[in-house]
Amino acid sequence: MVEFPKRKTILCIDDDNSVLEYHKALLERRGYDVLTAASPLEGLQMAAACGIAAVIVDYHMPQMNGHEVAIEIKRLTPQVPIIMVSSDNEISEDALHVVDAFVSKDEAPERLLPVLVGICGEGAAGFSDSTRIPA
Repeated sequence: MVEFPKRKTILCIDDDNSVLEYHKALLERRGYDVLTAASPLEGLQMAAACGIAAVIVDYHMPQMNGHEVAIEIKRLTPQVPIIMVSSDNEISEDALHVVDAFVSKDEAPERLLPVLVGICGEGAAGFSDSTRIPA
């Protein structure tokens, strides 16, 4: 029996449901499993309880900002890469040092997927890009 690599799960944390729906659709079309959290606290619970390959987190959210969320996720799961997204290009250096990548929301349609593949090191199902069948 042939075993296929497990699909990678990406956690998206954003207080804007339309952004969550966009990220979910984009990533699922590319073969990722996607968990969405509409609040920082919900996202932290999912990060602690689920096996995730990466996190995409918004910077501006109520309760906690993306910097605070990233610090807590790195404390819980230091090996999980984090991509911070924001419509604000003036993110503090301290926040940028905690995350593995930053993508402006304006550039997300073109840059989010390549950055995600870059920090995860391979495609959604565990294949390197050179061995994947083109979509």
